[in-house]
Amino acid sequence: MTVSDSRVEISMDRLTGFHGPDLHDLCDAAEAAILDGGGFGWLSPPPRQTMETYWQGVLLVPERELFVGRLDNTIAGSAQLVRPPRNNEAQSLTGQLTTFFVAPWARGHGLAPGLVRQVEDAARRNGLRVLNLDIRATQKRAIEVVEHLGYVRWGTHPHYAWVQDRWVTGYFYYKDLIGNGALPQGD
Repeated sequence: MTVSDSRVEISMDRLTGFHGPDLHDLCDAAEAAILDGGGFGWLSPPPRQTMETYWQGVLLVPERELFVGRLDNTIAGSAQLVRPPRNNEAQSLTGQLTTFFVAPWARGHGLAPGLVRQVEDAARRNGLRVLNLDIRATQKRAIEVVEHLGYVRWGTHPHYAWVQDRWVTGYFYYKDLIGNGALPQGD
């Protein structure tokens, strides 16, 4: 998906391999997000080799799909769809939206909701009916985005993460991808 206005070109796509500056750009965007406090688990950027190895490894995991948002052809954010392994029949219709961030320098152009929608579309194509995600309470913009897109907060964990010598609360969300709000009832 590509959107263009007179100022910038915005695109979203699934990344299946690294081409040109993709790996460098993804690492730079992740580092910027980590330093800004939205680092999907990291509190400070790891060494560049660790970051590169992480992203290269993501592409090797069959249950993961990596989506990137680009601003003027430069990767500026990402999100991942994680499908359950085949041996998890009980959760075969649920997926996880994870590693969701946009670099601070690229915010305000619609990349965050666009990335979430890309993951949702991929989940539907994969036959998933529900997406789950969790977010630190300090990540206010991410919370606004997912709540605006219809994710339901179902739980709060007061000791979700240890950040700057204190506990940070975490929120847990789900979204019914079928769209009618009625999830099938089981035993």
